[in-house]
Amino acid sequence: MYDVVIIGGGPAGLTAGIYARRAMLDILLVEKIGIGGQIALIELVENYPGLSRIEGSSMVQRLEEHAEEIGLSVSFAEVERIEDADDHKLIHRTDGSVIETQCVIVASGASPARLNVSGEAEYTGRGVSYCATCDGFFFRDRDVVVVGGGNTAIAEALFLAKMVRRIYVVHRRDELRADKILQERAFKNEKIEFVWNSVLEEIKGKETVKKIVARNVKSGEIQEIPVDGVFIFVGIEPNTDFIECQKDERGFIKTDANLATSINGVFAAGDCRDTQLRQIATAVGDGALAANSVIKYLEKNAPIAPLHKKEAN
Repeated sequence: MYDVVIIGGGPAGLTAGIYARRAMLDILLVEKIGIGGQIALIELVENYPGLSRIEGSSMVQRLEEHAEEIGLSVSFAEVERIEDADDHKLIHRTDGSVIETQCVIVASGASPARLNVSGEAEYTGRGVSYCATCDGFFFRDRDVVVVGGGNTAIAEALFLAKMVRRIYVVHRRDELRADKILQERAFKNEKIEFVWNSVLEEIKGKETVKKIVARNVKSGEIQEIPVDGVFIFVGIEPNTDFIECQKDERGFIKTDANLATSINGVFAAGDCRDTQLRQIATAVGDGALAANSVIKYLEKNAPIAPLHKKEAN
């Protein structure tokens, strides 16, 4: 039986793993896809202390190297559900395997939200994308639409501007929510055109995307814009379907000040929990606090204090 199983290999999960290993806990990190989480999809990280400008892929590489150096055990699998067995937890995975652990840290992050408009599902992978870093290359010298007005939308629009011919940013308001520095860069970029006070109503095409239909929320005017690609950045949805605990109306896990969930012995960290700010820096802080909470929980509840029975590799 493990002392703690960490679900998620993003900055929150990896930080929790590093802190737990340093406390000599017997741990396993379970990750569905790959180490780094959404960092792997970011072109450039500019707001992490001490790393003023670092490519997302380079930051992922550093995280992987740190995990290997400290001997963090990682298993790549998808979690189906968490079963509360009072004094321990059972982690059921989709491959049929079950892991026993005394504690769990849920750091499963979040995924891009869908608009659920006509044509979105049909053309996903055929012109509709949720990651400019992943798919921007396929739209060189073409016209695309970016939907959204937050940091992610504007940062991705700026990235796309390096390769596409023109970008239409469709935003439901008449001002952006992105950081001022990103706004300034976007407004100065001649390739970026803003479609204010508008929402995406429909995505049309044949084999691939050919145009979008936008509606002005104030005038009701309908506008068709010929494009080859649609990039959607309208928020995130938590990856929390596998756990039954107290959540907010959007599915984000509710925690107390120590990041404990409504299930005894289960903690949550990072983007999957109900928090005011979702950044790499806050995820790292969450990971450290969650690991510390686990240590205190085990010292109080474990039959033999794990700090004295385990040795780090």
